[in-house]
Amino acid sequence: MNKRLIIALDFDNTRSTLDFLEHVDPEKCMVKVGLELFISEGWKILDLISEKGFEIFLDLKLHDIPNTVAGAIRKISNFNVSLTTIHLNGGKEMIKAADEVKGDVKILGVSILTSLSREDILEITSSEFDIYFDKLISVAKNTNIDGIVCSPNELNKLRDFNKLKVVPGIRNSISDDDQKRIMSSNDAYQNGADFIVVGRPITLSKDPAKALELFI
Repeated sequence: MNKRLIIALDFDNTRSTLDFLEHVDPEKCMVKVGLELFISEGWKILDLISEKGFEIFLDLKLHDIPNTVAGAIRKISNFNVSLTTIHLNGGKEMIKAADEVKGDVKILGVSILTSLSREDILEITSSEFDIYFDKLISVAKNTNIDGIVCSPNELNKLRDFNKLKVVPGIRNSISDDDQKRIMSSNDAYQNGADFIVVGRPITLSKDPAKALELFI
């Protein structure tokens, strides 16, 4: 996994996905299969993407009892998946169960979704954003999870976090969408991101190959 850019495949069908992949180089990026595409097309989409030479980040953000999550991770490990996600707030036992069956897949813990603001967190948890985030990172540090997914705005709190940091919410220009805590790709890399995740700025571009170059 020597590529730093992960393109989020924001599609809901196989044809659009494969058509898009014709315009990007698998030597320059990984790709992320999220919940919408996976629910629409199932496991077969992973094989079709693999056949085109791409490494896959399967982002389903699993969150359930330990036995159920372990079963899902065991299934995922049978496919060409490099990275996958579970929620850190599922707790240490859930993380341990996933780790024990992951095979060659690296598991990332989702911290706080980039669509959530500080006010959202206070409303959901009755806890200040920074306190809640620090508790989640403590869980990540004290388990065998391989890394985390976090907003670029939290990278400055992770200077001593020596696991993978995968960062969505990347925008190199002003946008009007559901990402609230954003940063440019250069700033994210400079602040310690190991991987950045970019979707619409590339997938909706008229020239995806050219747009991709702006993020690597």
